[in-house]
Amino acid sequence: MKKKSIKIALLDMYNGEPNQGMRCIIDIVNRFVPFVSFKIFDVRGKCELPEIDQYDIYISTGGPGNPLEGDGIWDQKYYAFIDAIVKWNLENPIKKHVLFICHSFQMACKHFGLAEITKRNDTSFGVMPINKTKEGLTDLLYQGLEDPFYAIDSRDYQVVQPKLSVFVKKGAKILSLEKIRDHVQYERAIMAVRFTDQLVGTQFHPEADPISFISQLRNKEVKERIRKMKGKRKFRNMLENLIDDDKIYRTNETLIPNFLRYAISDLMKTKKISSN
Repeated sequence: MKKKSIKIALLDMYNGEPNQGMRCIIDIVNRFVPFVSFKIFDVRGKCELPEIDQYDIYISTGGPGNPLEGDGIWDQKYYAFIDAIVKWNLENPIKKHVLFICHSFQMACKHFGLAEITKRNDTSFGVMPINKTKEGLTDLLYQGLEDPFYAIDSRDYQVVQPKLSVFVKKGAKILSLEKIRDHVQYERAIMAVRFTDQLVGTQFHPEADPISFISQLRNKEVKERIRKMKGKRKFRNMLENLIDDDKIYRTNETLIPNFLRYAISDLMKTKKISSN
């Protein structure tokens, strides 16, 4: 194959706000150069979406705000994009691969009708343990991660009350759930779903690295808000977890690279078959 023959579209859902998430994603994608090239599309700010026949792999980022709300333009265009990807994969031997993260994941779950999207009782923010389901134990996305593994969680909304009959009908699978909380009665949120063989999403931020997270703590207002929300002891534990090689570093180095390696391998195989 020619160099840079695999094209990646990065769908920016941060609505024009400065963010470390896209920087982290670009850092990971750059590890796969020269096999790939990429372009960023500002979905919410400029209503930009790629032509699906022009790109092979898509990573759709997290972002602020209510995933149930849009302006009636960009959000409808985004849902139409998801439908077009699904239709393409049903009709073509060379598949498109998509990773949905956080805000994008919530929107995808809503669009596929898999579960309810609700506002959390309080914000989830910090280094959190993620528990694999039975399906998640064998999914290639999680290969190389322990059970539980750790990831950055940052959300005011959650995916809950899965409609299991819809999961069965669509062939979707829940890959992981949030930590068990014995002291509260709230339902455990869904933390990852494989929608199809090529489409997968995570509620947490697999792209996050300690540098991006710690940079937020340089803002005194943010630091004090987190301390107040978590308490001093949990805040210290969170900082210790950030520098643990087997936690955030491991997830950053494993999950999105797993997604990209699988997608690139599948594309190289099917493109070669199609060219013969």
